[in-house]
Amino acid sequence: MIKENFDVIVAGAGPAGTSTAYECAKLGLNTVVFDRNNEIGAPKRCAEGLSANSVKRLDLKIPSRCIAQEIKGAYVYAPNGKEIKVQFKGTDGYVLERKVFDKWLAARAAKAGAHIFTKSSVTDIIKENSKIKGVRIETMDGTTNVLGKVVVAADGVESLVMRKAGIKTNKTPTLVDSGFQYEMAGFDVRDPKMTEFFLGNKIAPRGYIWIFPKGNDIANVGIGISGAHKERTAKQYLDEFIAQHEELKKASILEVNAGSIPVGGLMKNMVGNGILGVGDAVNQVNPIHGGGISESIRAGQIAAEVINKSITKDNVSEKSLSEYNKLWWADRGNHLKKVEKLREIVEKLSDDNFNDLVDILSGDDLSELAHGNRIPKLVKIVAKMKIRGFKRKIGFVKD
Repeated sequence: MIKENFDVIVAGAGPAGTSTAYECAKLGLNTVVFDRNNEIGAPKRCAEGLSANSVKRLDLKIPSRCIAQEIKGAYVYAPNGKEIKVQFKGTDGYVLERKVFDKWLAARAAKAGAHIFTKSSVTDIIKENSKIKGVRIETMDGTTNVLGKVVVAADGVESLVMRKAGIKTNKTPTLVDSGFQYEMAGFDVRDPKMTEFFLGNKIAPRGYIWIFPKGNDIANVGIGISGAHKERTAKQYLDEFIAQHEELKKASILEVNAGSIPVGGLMKNMVGNGILGVGDAVNQVNPIHGGGISESIRAGQIAAEVINKSITKDNVSEKSLSEYNKLWWADRGNHLKKVEKLREIVEKLSDDNFNDLVDILSGDDLSELAHGNRIPKLVKIVAKMKIRGFKRKIGFVKD
């Protein structure tokens, strides 16, 4: 039975929503989470990767059942086939079982005191004057109005809640990539402890193809391309790639995943009167590789602090909740903005340019760049390259 009044209402039970709910419940706030799906974690829209640095930074104690494979590094392939090997002495990251991981996050929130309901779609928000007072939900038992002091939009890239609240989220085709993935089994993974990334505009315009192992003979094989690309779909590019690789051609498909991926459009304002957004709903994703799990969890931690303070002061106005904007930008936003600048440079490169860079950059350089570091080094390398066409392409030489 759903109660009618809560301190915090969370729309969406992905990592952003359940992490926010967990932190709010720990602080003693009466918290509820509504998710539209029958099952938390399904369908997955994710390559399932999470870096070891993120796990440490977030102080996550992830149960072993949530981890399909530990990762030690990556092979990165240029369009001409040349590779860079990025390898670490210890664990670099994990390929998760997202369905298990998401349920663990939800169970953690429930244990802390949050109420979680699946098959409960948030269909509208309830407003009184200019302040959001709650949400309208549809369940198997009918339609119900649920009131709350703060509504958290954690309902993904489409975010109905943010749209209903009138908060623009910068979801343009150039800032949202199209993703498509198969979970494939029955082929020999090159190295189960190494991810693989394939670059090139011919195989993945403004994006890349990935292979994320989940064992010796099973992996997520996927692609992300520009949402503005009209020539072919992400699926068509991925199918063509698979058809050109004998090992993948013989594999079986266990699962098909598809979805949109924010790759920019970081928002200066993510709040309103009685509402704030977390995760993909407000583009809190690494713009260079599209990873959003760690960003979502960190956003939930920051959001809960601000929500608790605002409710304690009995002031959940936009002005009070805007502290969330300030704290998030100081903690993550400024860093991710640098990463977005890197993406803007990389997306302008031709396949020849990628080949040249692979000749110059080391595995350590690539690892740092993926995390938004060493961007000045990349700019210097590009500026010094003697291929005039390359420099003109990204704006270092005027015609």
